[in-house]
Amino acid sequence: MARKVKVALVQRAVGLDPEANLRETASDIESAAKQGAQIICTQELFRSQYFCQSEDHSNFALAETIPGPSTETFSAIAKRHGVVIIASLFEKRAAGLYHNTAAIIDADGALLGLYRKMHIPDDPLFYEKFYFTPGDLGFKSFQTKFAKIGVLICWDQWYPEGARLTALTGAEILFYPTAIGWHPSEKAEYGVAQHTSWETIQRSHAIANGLYVAAPNRIGHEGAADGGIEFWGQSFVCDPSGVIMNKASSDKPEILITECDFDRIDTQRTHWPFLRDRRIDAYGDIVKRYRD
Repeated sequence: MARKVKVALVQRAVGLDPEANLRETASDIESAAKQGAQIICTQELFRSQYFCQSEDHSNFALAETIPGPSTETFSAIAKRHGVVIIASLFEKRAAGLYHNTAAIIDADGALLGLYRKMHIPDDPLFYEKFYFTPGDLGFKSFQTKFAKIGVLICWDQWYPEGARLTALTGAEILFYPTAIGWHPSEKAEYGVAQHTSWETIQRSHAIANGLYVAAPNRIGHEGAADGGIEFWGQSFVCDPSGVIMNKASSDKPEILITECDFDRIDTQRTHWPFLRDRRIDAYGDIVKRYRD
């Protein structure tokens, strides 16, 4: 029998009050569940505005433990509605040790596991190395009630190695909680190319690995009025051939619900047998920084 699942991506603007952001995101998740969604994913670091625009020690107060307030809230929702929730959080693991982490909560409310962001950027207004320790849990997938899913986070989405290694653990859907946007001063010249690159690289992961890819992104302007970041939204889901099935707007809050049919994974992989034809005997140099 065909096996299908409805995926929901929560795309929102983010306010200054973390508790309000949690309440409103929780409300959106409940709304998605009532609309039939079975796996629901938040955008990256949904509880706060994107604080990595500056290096400020006071921002560490935004972090929380896992388990903690957010996972307790979402576990109750997951159990009440029988849904899987992927929550992107600023994790305080120990004093001086913080991660950009996704918590995966199964449909019975149990905390199924964590993924800690592996690739940490350090670019203008994206000063994540100041805050986040690189992930140490590796690339893996999680067997939820409805599907085997992989979770990577934002900057991870540019790396085919992460997508491939996650796919090789059996993931049927790759989720990429995201917070990405334009520097307003660059938008006119580079904006189209930047967004197209972001979308294309993720669609390529779907094609190369024969699975679904789902990327929720935030909307709105955050930071200095004469600078900051204009988040471009446009959350999307694409199928195993890389075709975009559903896409949100650039400037409106949305709950993007998309049905994924897992029979298409086998069809795609047998017609385009990239996994079959991999030359695993010839890839040893991939572990080198550069081959001189």
